[in-house]
Amino acid sequence: MQDIDGYVDLVNRAVSFLRERLETIPQTAMILGTGLSGLADVIDVSHELAYTDIPGFPQLTVQSHQGTLMLGSLAGTPIIALNGRAHLYEGYDARQVTFSVRVLGALGIKTLIVSNACGGMRQEHRAGDIMLIEDHINLMGTNPLEGPNHDPWGPRFPDMSDPYATSLRKLARSKADEIGVPIHEGVYVAVVGPNLETRAEYRMLQRMGADVVGMSTVPEVLVAQHMGMQVLAFSIITDECDPDNLSPISIEDVLAAADRAGRPMSELLTTIIPSLP
Repeated sequence: MQDIDGYVDLVNRAVSFLRERLETIPQTAMILGTGLSGLADVIDVSHELAYTDIPGFPQLTVQSHQGTLMLGSLAGTPIIALNGRAHLYEGYDARQVTFSVRVLGALGIKTLIVSNACGGMRQEHRAGDIMLIEDHINLMGTNPLEGPNHDPWGPRFPDMSDPYATSLRKLARSKADEIGVPIHEGVYVAVVGPNLETRAEYRMLQRMGADVVGMSTVPEVLVAQHMGMQVLAFSIITDECDPDNLSPISIEDVLAAADRAGRPMSELLTTIIPSLP
């Protein structure tokens, strides 16, 4: 793991790089997860930068993650969108995976919207459904807040009593009802991956209180909370993980399910974002 001074310096370099190239810095940012790059189509983009050009940003290896930062507007509201994310299973450590969120926080982002693809472990879950995340369980075996704390970013022991802001979840449910987009709400459990789970593992996760399982999001949320951002997060259920009726699934199946959710997810975000505080 990189020393804290070197890490802070690299974050500051990325912040300076972006401030020189973006005419404005919005209050809201969004992370687009696996199979959800189509959401970028609803953003009116004014600037687009490749991660490969931004100091410190990890280089992505997952086929459905584009690896671009976009500045633009959604339904008239200024926004930064990160089209793709890094994962622990790619070989990055927790600080590298959350580097982009550190940069967003240092830029002054106040609200972070996160999306991901996941496996649904409840009988009512169907591939293509949307779930609003109300809480999480971290089974990744690591934490991006490990090591020396950089006090200007946040406290040594950040509170996690409301990691997914209650007020934003209430807004999301209201807007979903308003436009007729059905959503579930539940607990997300994060594992390292990249393999999917065994039947026994799904049973264990269910008994722990998890509703869906995925390989991202929690490290990003921990850093966002540490830096004082409010978080609103959605999971797209891309596979049905009933341990008593488990079928093999391919990445093509996952991407197809995410694609089916793209339109209602876009409609929901287009309705929510202009109403953010």
